[in-house]
Amino acid sequence: MRILLVGAGGVGDAFARIAARRSFYERIVVTDYDPARAERTVAWIRERHGDEVASRFAAARIDASDPSDVTRVATEHGVTHVMNAVEPRFVPTIFRGALDAGADYLDMAMSLSEPHPTDPHSQTGVKLGDDQFAQAPDWESAGRLALVGIGVEPGLSDVLARYASDVLFESIDELGVRDGANLVVRDEAGNEIFAPSFSIWTTIEECLNPPVIFEKEKGWFTTPPFSEPETFVFPEGIGEVECVNVEHEEVLLMPRWLDAKRVTFKYGLGAEFIGVLKTLNLLGLDRTTPVRVRSANGPVEVAPRDVVAASLPDPATIGPRMTGKTCAGVLVTGTGATGTDWEGKRREVYLFHVADNERTMSEYGTQCVVWQTALNPVIALELLATGVWTGSGVLGPEAFDARPFLELMSRPVADGGYGQPFGHEERTPTPAS
Repeated sequence: MRILLVGAGGVGDAFARIAARRSFYERIVVTDYDPARAERTVAWIRERHGDEVASRFAAARIDASDPSDVTRVATEHGVTHVMNAVEPRFVPTIFRGALDAGADYLDMAMSLSEPHPTDPHSQTGVKLGDDQFAQAPDWESAGRLALVGIGVEPGLSDVLARYASDVLFESIDELGVRDGANLVVRDEAGNEIFAPSFSIWTTIEECLNPPVIFEKEKGWFTTPPFSEPETFVFPEGIGEVECVNVEHEEVLLMPRWLDAKRVTFKYGLGAEFIGVLKTLNLLGLDRTTPVRVRSANGPVEVAPRDVVAASLPDPATIGPRMTGKTCAGVLVTGTGATGTDWEGKRREVYLFHVADNERTMSEYGTQCVVWQTALNPVIALELLATGVWTGSGVLGPEAFDARPFLELMSRPVADGGYGQPFGHEERTPTPAS
């Protein structure tokens, strides 16, 4: 397996650092529009792991906005798999470039949505991933695999949902993805500051678009942003966090393979974050269409969202000033599976994974949110490299057996695993609706 890693930002850098400890691939070509970022990633691996490990890595420049350049770099390095680790606006070009290069493809965020033109808060328009699924016949006829949404959310949450469907439940009423954290970022003086732990560009896209909900009887529909607030208790000391509906890929992926009456995604944003996002929307600073701006060197055109992103700390750099944990998981409600203690009984289970920033910084030099996102495509690639997972076409994580993934993830490092067990909490079932 020869991997082309597109993007050496926070998640791409974390992907390379995690993969450096594994041996299932022949080569990883770390690429970025700014080649210095790719070179820094390879230099870190050399410093931490030595020349022998670093010899399996190379750095190169790539223009992710140009499918022909993606094809060129992939072909020059003879890659078998293209790993997309950049913002979702580049999905179409990387997706096309990988297929033209005859390579398999993975991403952690899918092609962007477009709200319904006249009724965005009740009807879907172009949904997340629609553009990619429309090209599934091309991937199938080429015998190539596009594994989409294999980060943490989407990704691990989808794997956990498949596990619940196969092992724990006879029937499922709701798959409710719930994401929350108690992370705090401080400045040099120790004051808490506003510093999103993930790409603000992507965060704005997710949180200000109309959230999508799936119900078996209605299909996919939308609601206004930040709808249906609920207080969710997260494990391992994170505690209560208010969560709201947010547009996310799981809601578009899970119903394609899993049988559930309802699928939702709620994100623990917090009042301050929601207030900032609403202000950005009010001022038009969430827009991606360039506006004309006067400067000392004359008029320039710039997208307001890019200005916001450039004004905030790079998520890849805030790890040393961050404390706390982040949790990703899925709350599953329904009827217990045959042969279990819950057979025929109403059951509610939260399956989850927690990443502690102190641990990820000490072991990988990477903050916990990007590290937790990057972990899962590395595991998926190892399963593909060993032939445990196989397939062609455009597939989500739900299309694959979850048990080998979770076993490899949970197995101790000394025994060849990743040493990252997932959590399982039985919760008091809510009355069936």
